[in-house]
Amino acid sequence: MGAGHSHKLYRHGHSPVHALPPHCKLAAVLCFVLVVVSTPREAVWAFALYAALLGGVAAASRVPPGFLLRRLVIEVPFVAFAFLMPFVVPGEQTHLLFVPVSVPGLWDAWNVLAKGTLGVAASVLLAATTELRALLLGLQRLKLPPLLVQIASFMIRYGDVITDEMRRMSVARRSRGFEAKGVRHWGVLAKSAGALFIRSYERGERVHLAMVSRGYTGTMPVLDEVTASRAQWASAAALPLTALVVCLLGWTL
Repeated sequence: MGAGHSHKLYRHGHSPVHALPPHCKLAAVLCFVLVVVSTPREAVWAFALYAALLGGVAAASRVPPGFLLRRLVIEVPFVAFAFLMPFVVPGEQTHLLFVPVSVPGLWDAWNVLAKGTLGVAASVLLAATTELRALLLGLQRLKLPPLLVQIASFMIRYGDVITDEMRRMSVARRSRGFEAKGVRHWGVLAKSAGALFIRSYERGERVHLAMVSRGYTGTMPVLDEVTASRAQWASAAALPLTALVVCLLGWTL
C-alpha cells in the first residue's frame, strides 16, 4: 500500500500508544465502544469511569486535553437533537429550571450524550495516535474486505486533489465576477458541481488505466507487514477489558 497522507487529527508523538500496531488499537476502540453502548444508562458512575479510562489513555499518549476537547466539537451536530428529547418524549413530567420536561426524555438525552461523547473521544484518540496509512494497514490486517480498504485508500489519497480542483473552479468563477448571492445563482453552482463530477470521473479512469498498465490486478501490494506481539495485544486489550468489568458491575449493581 502506498504512502498515505497526514491528517489534522493526527498528533505526532513517540508514546506507548503511538507505538501500538494499528490493528490492535482498532480492535481495542471497537470493543470499548461496544461495551460503552451496552452499559445501562442508569449507571452514571460507569460512564464517569469510562471517561477516566480515556483520560488515562490520553495521558499515556501525551495528547493535550485542549487538543482532545477541540476535536470533540465535531459531535455537536450529531447529538444536538438529544436536547430536544426531554421536550418531545412522552412520559412522567418534571421541572428543570422551571421548564417542564419529560423524565424518560432526560434519560434518553443523557444516554445519547454520554455514549456519543465517549465514542467520539475514543475515535479522536485513535486518530490522534495513528496515521491514516497505518489505519488502512490495520484494517487490512483485520481482514476487512480488500475492496473497502482500497476505496478508503483512494478516498484519502484523492480527497485533497478533488478539493483543490473545486477551489480552482471557485477562483475561476470569482475572477469572472461571479458571486453566489441567492437562489438565482444555484444553477451556476449546480453546473460547477456537475463539471467537478465529470472531471473526477475522468481522473479516476485515467488513474485506473495507469494502474492496470503497471500490473494492477485488483489488489494493492503491501509494502510492510504489520504484526503484533502478545504483549502489545495485552496492552491494547487493557482498555476494553477494564471497561467490560465496569459494564458488568453496572448491570449487577
